[in-house]
Amino acid sequence: MRYGIVALLALPWLLPAPWPTWRILLVGFLMGGGGFALFFLGIQTASPSSAAVVGQLGLPITTLLSMAMLRERIYWRRGLGIALTFVGGVLVMWDPTNGLPISGGLLLVLGSAAAGSLAAVMMKQMEGVQPLRFQAWIGLASVVPLSCLTVGFETDQIPRAMDAGWAFVAALLFSALVVSLVAHTIYYSLIGKYPANLIAPLMIMNPLMTVAMGVLVTGDRFDARMAVGTGIALCGVLIITLRRNHVMPLAALVWDRLR
Repeated sequence: MRYGIVALLALPWLLPAPWPTWRILLVGFLMGGGGFALFFLGIQTASPSSAAVVGQLGLPITTLLSMAMLRERIYWRRGLGIALTFVGGVLVMWDPTNGLPISGGLLLVLGSAAAGSLAAVMMKQMEGVQPLRFQAWIGLASVVPLSCLTVGFETDQIPRAMDAGWAFVAALLFSALVVSLVAHTIYYSLIGKYPANLIAPLMIMNPLMTVAMGVLVTGDRFDARMAVGTGIALCGVLIITLRRNHVMPLAALVWDRLR
């Protein structure tokens, strides 16, 4: 429903279609419905605060994919940032209280981040796609496969949505209008106008605010392991984003707009 609203409202900007069409459809699905499907499956069992930190692993994954797909070169400082981010993420994902050493929900969140990372690198290979046109294709590429998936694998969707009442309607409209169409469009515009090292420190506020709100609103557990892992991961993210990226200086940040 969220991406149906986005696709409908952004429809006037759909054409002319970016070329090749298959690439924009794949990028749109990975950044939209595909990544979100994994993310929402993950946070059924993972806490919002831990999911926010693990989602930061998308940035080093983007950097590694840019090396493989765009022949990006990295030096020791960014290599250190990648290593720190992964170490911090693993600390947060480690769940010593369960049978599995790694939280299954957080593995799905990591998959969501990886999907966004791949989309970011593929997006760099497409030039001149305007933010609202990109939003239109994200909506179109997401609403159809997600509709098929929910029809095939879920039941009682409409009664459950009606039982949720106005809270569901408010969350749906906020995510579609305020987050997707307003905030994400502004974000795409900003990364096209300003240097990455100006925007990157601001993006660190996203996981920090999510961790704080997770503790205050949903009662997430924030122990020493979470604190150390979060600090290490965010230090790594800052090192990566503040180093000059010759091939894709801005697209490396795009994956983070999933949240």
